[in-house]
Amino acid sequence: MSVLAIGLSHRTAPVALLERVSVTGDALVKLLHDVWEDPSVAEAMVVSTCNRVEVYVTVDRFHAAVTAVSRLLGVHSDVPVEELTPHLYVHYEERAVEHLFSMVCGLDSMVVGEGQILGQVRQALKLGQRQGTVGAVLNELVQQALRVGKRAHHDTGIDKHGASLVSAGLALAGELTGRRALVVGAGSMSSLAAITLARAGVTDIVVANRTYDRGVRLAESVGGRAVGFAAVADELAGADIVITCTGAGRHLITPGMLTRGAFLLDLALPHDIDPAVREVPGITLVDLETIQESGIGSREGDAVQTVRELVAEELRAYLDAERAAKVTPTVVALRSKAAGVVESELGRLLMRVPDLDERARDEVAMTVRRVVDKLLHEPTVRVKQLATSPGGDHYAEALRELFNLDPKMPEAVREVEL
Repeated sequence: MSVLAIGLSHRTAPVALLERVSVTGDALVKLLHDVWEDPSVAEAMVVSTCNRVEVYVTVDRFHAAVTAVSRLLGVHSDVPVEELTPHLYVHYEERAVEHLFSMVCGLDSMVVGEGQILGQVRQALKLGQRQGTVGAVLNELVQQALRVGKRAHHDTGIDKHGASLVSAGLALAGELTGRRALVVGAGSMSSLAAITLARAGVTDIVVANRTYDRGVRLAESVGGRAVGFAAVADELAGADIVITCTGAGRHLITPGMLTRGAFLLDLALPHDIDPAVREVPGITLVDLETIQESGIGSREGDAVQTVRELVAEELRAYLDAERAAKVTPTVVALRSKAAGVVESELGRLLMRVPDLDERARDEVAMTVRRVVDKLLHEPTVRVKQLATSPGGDHYAEALRELFNLDPKMPEAVREVEL
């Protein structure tokens, strides 16, 4: 099985298209299952964030899987596949792994180095595990990617290079100290928004959330207060800064709800705030498209180059381990066959020389096994080493052909310990 990644992001598609393709909640689960149930797909995981939708699958038929996943993305977003296809990127095998590693490190984010993507990929993996669409291959790959991401954020200065979409958006808001803020939502991005506001000197923070208790917990963590969703319109009347990031899938704030000037930051896809609010006097609306056009957070520095080198190093290690793992069944089968030959010949010897005492039998058996082990040691070590080089699978194939091996035999795995 090979890994295939298909998706679109802020790098390949306009925000308006991302908004149409974005999936959350039940729609995300439905897309995940529809992809997984396609005959060309063995495992599936979907990463859907405010600036990307990516489908990761394991497949044995490349073209059939690309066609199926592209079609399903179009069906679930109600976007004709002909309109969607020019904006899709396809990564296969090594390129898919490299893309995932880079993405989790924040190298492919709208704000380079942002750390939220780690949690988003972790959530995507957990969803796939709960739904039963993630198997051994994707689980191992994504777990490794998360370890690479944690290493990148822990060992380099990339977090300082570009903290988040929140900080990038608020960089356009001007002075924050002493201003009153309304945060709509209480998810991970809204939590980051509230913390960022508090650290910037905003002392009056109101959190509005559909689940009131969750809003209370977030508000208390930053010394603010919580209100229900129904109070959003009233709270807008006194807010200088409004940050929204919910999965509502509709406009929660419209022009008629705004009665005074304010800075609005919409980090949701689909948008929480009607773009028409820009026509209201005194209103400044910043959304993902605005952040992208501003170029804030897209500049690269030494930390980014360090992370690129780290990704290249981790990619080499992962691919080497994968290639070595592929040759292991062949090595196991070779040793199993040799062990079978040894036991068969020892049995014949004992039948021909039945008078050998027990000590002599043990010495003969030990000597024969030692000879076979020494003869096999060098070729098995070498074939593992050679497997990590380009075209290394040919060496395992040669072993299988020369010794007439069947690496799929279960006895090979059960009886021989490498």
